[in-house]
Amino acid sequence: MPSGVSRVCAILLLAAGLLGGASGAQAAGYQETPYFAADVAAGHLPPIADRLPADPLVINVKGEGKQAGRQGGVLRMLVGESGDARALLPFAYSRLVVYDEQYRLVPDILESFEVADGRVFTFHLRKGQRWSDGSAFTAEDFRYYWEEVANDPKLNPDGLPPALLVNGKPPRFEVIDETTVRYSWEQPNQAFIPALAAAVPLVIYRPAHYLNQFNPKYAGAKAVDRLLAEAKLDSWTDLHRLKDDPLNFSNPEMPTLGPWVNLSRPDSEVYVAVRNPFYHRVDEHGRQLPYIDRVVLIPESKADIPAAVAAGKSDLQATGLGLDDLPLLEAAAKKGTIRLSLWPSGRGSELALYPNLNSADPVWRGVLRDLRFRRALSLAIDRRAINAALYGGDGKPRANTLLPDSPLFDPDTQKAWAEYDLARAQELMDSVGLKLDKNYGLRRLPDGRLLSLLVATQGSPAELQVLRMIQETWRKIGVELMIGAPLPSAFHDRVLAGVTLMSIADGLADGLATPDMDPAEFAPSDEDQLQWPQWGLYQESSGSKGQAIDLPAAAQLATLWKDWRDAGKESDKVKAWRQIVKLAADQLFTIGIVGEVPQPVASNPRLHNLPERDFYNWEPGAYFGLYQPDVFWMEQK
Repeated sequence: MPSGVSRVCAILLLAAGLLGGASGAQAAGYQETPYFAADVAAGHLPPIADRLPADPLVINVKGEGKQAGRQGGVLRMLVGESGDARALLPFAYSRLVVYDEQYRLVPDILESFEVADGRVFTFHLRKGQRWSDGSAFTAEDFRYYWEEVANDPKLNPDGLPPALLVNGKPPRFEVIDETTVRYSWEQPNQAFIPALAAAVPLVIYRPAHYLNQFNPKYAGAKAVDRLLAEAKLDSWTDLHRLKDDPLNFSNPEMPTLGPWVNLSRPDSEVYVAVRNPFYHRVDEHGRQLPYIDRVVLIPESKADIPAAVAAGKSDLQATGLGLDDLPLLEAAAKKGTIRLSLWPSGRGSELALYPNLNSADPVWRGVLRDLRFRRALSLAIDRRAINAALYGGDGKPRANTLLPDSPLFDPDTQKAWAEYDLARAQELMDSVGLKLDKNYGLRRLPDGRLLSLLVATQGSPAELQVLRMIQETWRKIGVELMIGAPLPSAFHDRVLAGVTLMSIADGLADGLATPDMDPAEFAPSDEDQLQWPQWGLYQESSGSKGQAIDLPAAAQLATLWKDWRDAGKESDKVKAWRQIVKLAADQLFTIGIVGEVPQPVASNPRLHNLPERDFYNWEPGAYFGLYQPDVFWMEQK
């Protein structure tokens, strides 16, 4: 048996041991969900045994140290005034493959998967699994995505996602039978499985039975023309794209495989999702998950979220809460209105500075690409003072790198150029040749302009506070920090155009990385990367857009990222990862400030199975998604 297959089979056996097996639920007998009992009795829905796949995923709730729950209830969350049903994507963490709480990749929607030599991926679907509208979920849904969406330039003009390309080449896709599909590349593709399990996943299937009604190839031109007239659109491709929305949940008519089905259209006053009658998970007692019947997402002004949470208007909340809100939240917890805990952030740094190495200004571009300049800026940040002022001393001054809980953690990298040393910063500035103009107390750029560096922010209070404190210490080395706040809609466009010289934003998302996770965040890989958007676009588009990487250290990171993707064995992945982490820390392509900052998590005291304390992290983890919200349950009053 190839080593890749052996490794995945071992993971599947481990997952089976942790999650139980279908036989346990079948022996106990499936229990009809009270929420659907009336519809079953009226003949509107089949009974539970006919709604589940032949081999559902059994979650051994008690075996995971949690409480077997009671079905029913409503869970409310506040999503910010511009929030919408997209908040369901991380919370309803159901994917073909998922991370478990030990950050292992295990099958979820898939019954199993096999990997041979890191390049041949065989996926086995659950026999009898259905979409939320009751239609069969089969290999046809993978074929439809591959042939009719991914490889149709009219529907997908940007081409295949990066995780589906190896050295610019797509896979060979095969339908083996009704419940088996295979993807094969000539070289290993280590990025494929992690992409399927991501907080924003790669979705390589579509409900063919639903979408083909908008495709003239299947429905006929006349039928599609009628739908176009109703929608007031000119092109079937526009209509198809409008209806095909697996990530944003803006189309409540589109079937899903997740635990809850969105019922709300965009711009609703509240967003309501109800349990999926055909969801594939059950607990060890044969009760279909999720336990909670309805999830309600309530738009709320960000400034008003803390007070609303303290008043008990949210059943689970972290979004919109910060350490400044602790006095209010602690008072509410003392009254018993909420349960409050502090979860450490999984980011490499809570906030980080991103020098734009693709600046359109040639003089600034040269300065920002000078490693000595970036190191000087980092050394001139008083991280301890920022930690004390903003985070009550509860965070850790550090570079923007992996956390100690990552198996790839290197203790030297978290300290790299992160101490406060103004004398050393001055020396580095002098070595760059940026002379101090004593009349202004500022240094001058090579072309004579004063060294006034505009840093773009999206305007959060924490970002503004951090920048104001950095202003004071950078001024001591002759650098004037100016704060700019472009319109949110223009923020990334200005970075991509090279107008923005530097920005402040969330730090490294994947602070808890394992060797199986994709190190793309450390290398030019995406146009949204604030430190090198044009190089990221170049890599993302396989060289058809953006700018070729012309800085050796950044090019080396891109090569190491490719080494990881092409790795044939675990030791090769570990080697590539360690080199990436070390090089990125030394080169300071991003400048970290303070990490491991506590995140307030407020919950309804009647909500069960939420961990008392764990990492609050976007990738990996999807915030609460990693902890299986479908087994959260609400004790009734």
